[in-house]
Amino acid sequence: MAALADMMGINPPSLYAAFGSKAALYAEVLDRYSRTSPLTEPLAVPATAPAEALADLLHRAARIYSADPAAAGCLVLEGERSTDADAACRARTCKAASVQQLRAVIARTHPDRADALADYVAAIMSGMSADARAGHSTERLIAVADIAALAIAAMLRAD
Repeated sequence: MAALADMMGINPPSLYAAFGSKAALYAEVLDRYSRTSPLTEPLAVPATAPAEALADLLHRAARIYSADPAAAGCLVLEGERSTDADAACRARTCKAASVQQLRAVIARTHPDRADALADYVAAIMSGMSADARAGHSTERLIAVADIAALAIAAMLRAD
């Protein structure tokens, strides 16, 4: 925040005040991140098979999470780990909406597997975010996405 405020020629408290508070700024950032992230684009195409959409989601996550070493990982998933209770709560709410979106995509063809598989994808993404923060390369994260995509495809084929 200090670097951003410095670039704008203001101090951090002035930046927070422009949004009402530090928490309000974080809420605005989360909202914009959720609305504009290219990560979930594959989930918005109803004609795409769930296994394909989820594989695309995981591969996008691998690339996005590791694209900028200074900002590695996922804002929402890393926000869940915040020591600020309000920020963590906002991030959990945002994540819950994303998991619900995963469930809806899976339920189009496999309603009986939607809960478990959505939770699985969310867990994989959380691990990939943490690994990106730990410095794992894009290639390593893509390998994780590849394995998870195979497991998802197998789960959706099994009847």
